[in-house]
Amino acid sequence: MKKITMLYLCSLLFIFSNTVNAGYTQTKYPIVLAHGLMGFDDVLGVDYFYRVPASLSRDGAQVYVTAVSSLNSSEQRGEQLLQQVEHIIALTGAAKVNLIGHSQGAQSIRYVASLRPDLVASATSVGGVNFGSPVADVVREGLTPGSALEGVAKTAFDAFGGLIALLSGNNQLPQDAIGALQSLTTEGALAFNQQYPEGLPASQCQQGPMRASNGVYYFSWSGTRTLTNAFDPSDAALALTSLLIPGDDDGLVSRCSSHLGYVLKDNYRMNHLDEVNQMIGFHHLFETDPLTVYRQHANRLKNLGL
Repeated sequence: MKKITMLYLCSLLFIFSNTVNAGYTQTKYPIVLAHGLMGFDDVLGVDYFYRVPASLSRDGAQVYVTAVSSLNSSEQRGEQLLQQVEHIIALTGAAKVNLIGHSQGAQSIRYVASLRPDLVASATSVGGVNFGSPVADVVREGLTPGSALEGVAKTAFDAFGGLIALLSGNNQLPQDAIGALQSLTTEGALAFNQQYPEGLPASQCQQGPMRASNGVYYFSWSGTRTLTNAFDPSDAALALTSLLIPGDDDGLVSRCSSHLGYVLKDNYRMNHLDEVNQMIGFHHLFETDPLTVYRQHANRLKNLGL
């Protein structure tokens, strides 16, 4: 009898928990995820935003994962993303979308929000390269424009980007490694910012406006750790690239460079890949689960009527 009673109570608790969470992430407008450099929608069944779409959709959100060129300039990637946003709006009948972009994907969503603010309710940068990366600066300095070394590097990385595209079923997308690299340098990012300034703070270490002059809500978050989980093989590589970046950073982007719009938090104990719940969910044991961060943000957008 006691076992039956306990089973009944557990069932009630499970039902109550699901009832409480129902609609928690149900935003007014669809959520659209945009990957970063050398990214993809999914490869061999593994999401770039690992388990994020399922976690958000479980409690009501409409989630769409986009795929643009793994390696290309932010303007070219932005154009590709815009086409997909237009398709999603036509498909769903929604008036707008909520864009979330990681790394170079932050520039992609800013491009779309700047050109078509009528289609965008919010744009959220996750570890975004909004003011450039010293890592890209160092690589660009080592590849003299027009040199043989630049040509070799372009050929090799374009091929790698093509492989990612092939494995993800997007092999029609063009690749341009040098265009991508230039977009991520400090010089390239500042040039991009002059063309698409919405949501930017007055300086890279400050808060920006939550709602910009174009009517779009802007948010950002990022991390400042590199070694976060002993089982994550990517931590060591990010710890090395972090040595090229002055101050706090996530291994590829500095804390201040990640700022866009209303800065929700810029010092999570996460590295650049933890921010999208990679590698396969390994993250700092004493930090908020990345999935929870995305769910909380979806609920924030919901409460704002977005």
